[in-house]
Parts: sequence; structure tokens; C-alpha cells
Amino acid sequence: MDTSERFHHITRWFSENMEAPQTELHYDTPFHLLIAVILSAQCTDKRVNMHTPLIFKRFPMPQDLAEASFEEVYELIKSISFPNNKARHLIGMAVRLVNDFGGIVPSEPDLLETLPGVGRKTANVIASVIYDKPVIAVDTHVFRVSRRLGLSDGKTVEAVERDLTSGFAPELRPRAHHWLILHGRYICTARKPKCRECGLQDWCREFISSNITL
Repeated sequence: MDTSERFHHITRWFSENMEAPQTELHYDTPFHLLIAVILSAQCTDKRVNMHTPLIFKRFPMPQDLAEASFEEVYELIKSISFPNNKARHLIGMAVRLVNDFGGIVPSEPDLLETLPGVGRKTANVIASVIYDKPVIAVDTHVFRVSRRLGLSDGKTVEAVERDLTSGFAPELRPRAHHWLILHGRYICTARKPKCRECGLQDWCREFISSNITL
């Protein structure tokens, strides 16, 4: 089975079994999703969601966050991973939004990456979730699942992103990110993948090559 066949079968399976996947981060505006995604770096969505209601209430608009002190933001996120850096990034992001983008979260990944705390993955998440742009964000789950399934042999995030972008049709790319991340989060886990529960066994390169007996 070649890679194009894998993409075909895997896309069909996800389309039938995970028709409308969505981010598990809670948000109510593009600005608040941007805050949540920045906070989610090396932190679980569950923990981020525990803190964001207070953050969103305190900073409803970019101007509110741009005028906040480091201490004020730090107190709200201190139990999230890397709170010092993230507090600085959040304030810097808000200042840039106000000064350079009129308080509007930009839609293009290249522009999003100019914001403090926003790397390629975060930019692609915002662009795909909010603006339905045909881009794929590659995090640790997406990277792991793509290689296990045989959708990519890439050894870097950039290489895997290129392979997934080539393999998934543009209109499917925003969904494909969530297909792979949710599959990696709940089924194709890092340490103990739940192969017995997986519906992708017939097309998973690692499963087929491992000769696992169910």
C-alpha cells in the first residue's frame, strides 16, 4: 500500500467516524482562542480550560491585556507551565495586536507568527480554526500519529507538515489537524497505543509491520 492509498482510506475513515472534530480548548472569540493556544504549549487543554474563564473575564479585549502588568497576568496563570514566559508573551501579543492590527487577530499564518508567543503551530491552529485556512498544525500528537500511520516519514515538524499538506485536500486540512490530534490523544497514545480499539488498523503501517495479534 502506497502513501496515497493510505491517505485515501484514512481520510474516508475519519470522515465517516469523526465528521466534525473541534478543538478542545474553550473560547468565545478569536482573541481568546489565541490566548488559550499560547497557554496550551507544553500544557494540557484540560488545565488551560480550568484557568481561561477568569482570564477571559479579566481581559475581554486586546486593549485590556495590553495594559495589564506582568504580575497581574502571572497570578492568573502561575499554575500553568512556564508562567513567566507566557505572561510576557500574552502581554506582548496583545500590545502588538493593538498597535499593528487594530485589535483584530490576523488571518494569515505569516502575520500571526509576528506576534510574541506565536510559533508556526499556534499560527496554523488559529488560521485553521478561526478562518478555515487550508493549513495543518503539527504538534506532538500529529507528528507521532502521522509517522505511525505511514502518512509521513518526516523527521521534523516541518517535514511532516509538508507531507500532510500534500496528502490532504485543501478543504480537509483544518479537519485533518483535529482528526490526528484527537486520535493521538485518546487512541494512538504515546506510551500505550490502544490498537485493539483503533479503526485504522488495516491502513496503519506500524500496526501492519508489528504483526500485532488482536
